[in-house]
Formats: sequence, structure tokens, C-alpha cells
Amino acid sequence: MYLLDTNIVSELRKASKGRADPNVMRWFSKVELQDCYLCSTVISEIRVGILAKKKRDVEQYYILNDWFENQLLTQFSNRILPLDLTAALLCAEFHIPDRSPINDVYIAAIAKANHLTLVTRNTKDFIRCDVRLFNPFEIA
Repeated sequence: MYLLDTNIVSELRKASKGRADPNVMRWFSKVELQDCYLCSTVISEIRVGILAKKKRDVEQYYILNDWFENQLLTQFSNRILPLDLTAALLCAEFHIPDRSPINDVYIAAIAKANHLTLVTRNTKDFIRCDVRLFNPFEIA
């Protein structure tokens, strides 16, 4: 089972316009949607990006907001994981001694606490964390 990082969710959104990376789409076509999870941190990162878009491109903001509310949140409604106590304690371990970016640490800790493989393009950001990683951009 998998926890999708923000960059993977963003890439999958491009599929409707035929712009998603073919390796990512090949991988995603082989997994069951029910085996894929999001976490509250990823939801927050996506929402921040959408709200930031509102100032620069109102039309695109409404398109993204509609996708977020009516597709993403609906499809993953019962598969959005919180930062619970177990993940919070892991987060502290992952964050010390190198003070890694806190959102990355939250995501890694939630994946580890829930025994999920973290699917991300940015594996280098998570190497220091003791979590299973998979980069679908690199599959042949």
C-alpha cells in the first residue's frame, strides 16, 4: 500500500490533459486506487498551492479548486491519514539531528507509522528517514 506525496498527486492530475509522465501513469494503472492513501500534510500542501494560484490566475484557481473539492477529496475521502501520536513521535526522531523540512518529515512519519511505501519523485528528500520509498518516474 502507498502514501502519495504531493508531487505524485500533481502529476496524476495532469493525466486528464495527457501531460502526465508515462512512467507514472504506467505504474498507477497497475495499482488499485484503494491501495493509495494521502495524508493531511499533502492535502495542506495542495490547498496552499491552490489558494496561492487565486492571486495570479483566478480562472485556474477555480479549475483547481473544483478538482480538489469534487475529485481529489471525494476519491480519497476515507483514505486521508492524520498526523497521529505514533507518527508524531516518529517525526521527532526523523527531524533530529538534521532539522529536515518539517512537511517532509510529517509525510515520512505518517507513511512509516501506517506501514506504507512513500511514492515520491523526491526520494533524496526522504533518504534520511527510515521509510520505504518508490519513485515511479524512474521505472523503465
